[in-house]
Amino acid sequence: MSTAYVPHQPQPPVPASKPTAATALYASEPTRLLCAGTYLDSDFRHRVIEELYLNEQRIAAPSVGFDAARVLAHALRARRLELSWDLGILLLWVIGAALSEGLLLLFLACGVDLAIASWVRGRSENPPLYRRFLAWLLRLQGLLSGAYFLVLTVSLAFGVGSDSSSGGGDYGSSGPDPTSGNALLPSGSDFGALQAWLAVAVLVLIGFCIAAQRAQVTRSLTQELHPTRFPDAAADPAFNSEGTRFRRMLQRIRTEQHQALIMYHEARPFCGAGSAYDPWVLAVELRPDGMRKQRPLSNRAVLDTVRPLLEQLRESPETARHTVRDRLRQLEIDECVFLPVEGLMHRDDVTYNAEEFEAFRAQAVEEGAEKRRHFLRVRVGGWDDEVVVSVFVRVHTQGRMLMLEIAPHVLAPVREDFKDADRVAHRYAHNNRFGKATYAAPRIVRSAGVAIGHLLRLGGFGWRLLTAGNSGALPEGPAVSVRELGSAPEGSLFQKMDVDRYLRTIQDRIAHGVRTALAEAGYQTGEFVQKIVNISNGGVNIDSVQDSTFAVGTHATASSGTEPQRGTGSDDRPA
Repeated sequence: MSTAYVPHQPQPPVPASKPTAATALYASEPTRLLCAGTYLDSDFRHRVIEELYLNEQRIAAPSVGFDAARVLAHALRARRLELSWDLGILLLWVIGAALSEGLLLLFLACGVDLAIASWVRGRSENPPLYRRFLAWLLRLQGLLSGAYFLVLTVSLAFGVGSDSSSGGGDYGSSGPDPTSGNALLPSGSDFGALQAWLAVAVLVLIGFCIAAQRAQVTRSLTQELHPTRFPDAAADPAFNSEGTRFRRMLQRIRTEQHQALIMYHEARPFCGAGSAYDPWVLAVELRPDGMRKQRPLSNRAVLDTVRPLLEQLRESPETARHTVRDRLRQLEIDECVFLPVEGLMHRDDVTYNAEEFEAFRAQAVEEGAEKRRHFLRVRVGGWDDEVVVSVFVRVHTQGRMLMLEIAPHVLAPVREDFKDADRVAHRYAHNNRFGKATYAAPRIVRSAGVAIGHLLRLGGFGWRLLTAGNSGALPEGPAVSVRELGSAPEGSLFQKMDVDRYLRTIQDRIAHGVRTALAEAGYQTGEFVQKIVNISNGGVNIDSVQDSTFAVGTHATASSGTEPQRGTGSDDRPA
């Protein structure tokens, strides 16, 4: 049986592409907001740890405008804090159940209802109506049951409903029945005032733990992640962990995340750049212009003509009297090479050396390519790097044809709940005691279920860490991007307008540069200009209509035959 031979991929060195933004990426606003998100959303935190820490064989996705290593550090710290509180809360439940002789366990049923309600509703912002209704019923049942058992426990603590036996008829009775008048207690139970008081005391302690956990998260958001303190990475407590694996993963992420060599998974080549936004693929024939002197046209020559025109976008208008605040002034332009990870034997096989990468890039720029692709990368970071527009440009000349590929990608803003972290933390920190109590009280009965869920997830993570063998696995391309995981579905209207402005401006300069390169090399530019106009207007380019029949109009029809036929619609026009 024959087997396919997969050649070993070259392992070229590459220099890190240095950001031109004034703020270092480890202190950027998206980095701070994503770090805050690891404290606010356990699912987001779990995905970050799974991608960047558990799957050691995966190369880090390009980190556009942020530092993934610092986000991972805070995700691990947030998990450690959550684990300590979960263990403390579960310990209180166990101690309370023993001291109250099982009375505290009555509240667990309420917590189960609330946990099921959350599962039934799901995490969608707009779940189906039947899910919301069932979740509402379960939540109502859990809250009412919890309120009833609380009243019942308090009544037992104060002796309400007990038989005083004063002036009674049964003088041989040994004392009042503590469960008299409480028919909904389990049959055969013998709970007294002491058990009730112990149950109430443990519930209060659990409430204090929930409030203290929330206060600790609030301190992290208002202190370590405060905009004025966050730039000081040396004082960040998230980096205090001394684990060998943690240090190794941080080093690898920092080495890979901002490189001009992008090791990708075949199914996700642009992972980390955002969502694709109207890509262009254009092909024109290189027809000599009889009025100009013809010279060879290479891929490098076209890119060298386009790049200065793009760099001019950084210039302020000559009529400006004051400093112009336009993100195009911080336009980033570099060249990157995409290479699949297939063929690598280990993640550390890729070295990074500037001189060797220059030779590797010179080879890639002139290739027609399939797997290895060279791009001119143009990037604009707007709204404090929350809206990032990346345009990947590739030019190839082959067989007297010019191929132009433009692949725009847009990173949406950070999630709204992450952006509101400062506001939410400030509101909780300055709330009164009654407001903080109302936050903790509804979460008491479900705290055991939540803690158990977190511990089960952590146990599954630990099992996979021990048994998956990721440290010795063959390298993989990135599966998800932390930045994309923490992005909103779409931006605001202003942000969409800025995205359109950046893209149209960059695409126009690229088209102008390619046309200039064609003209300077002695080739005709009319066909190229026409196709650019058609693509820009969202139309379809038709090279020839000879021996063809077509109709234009909303209700127009056309057919091929011996006699020409016109469309029958009201907007018909002759072909």
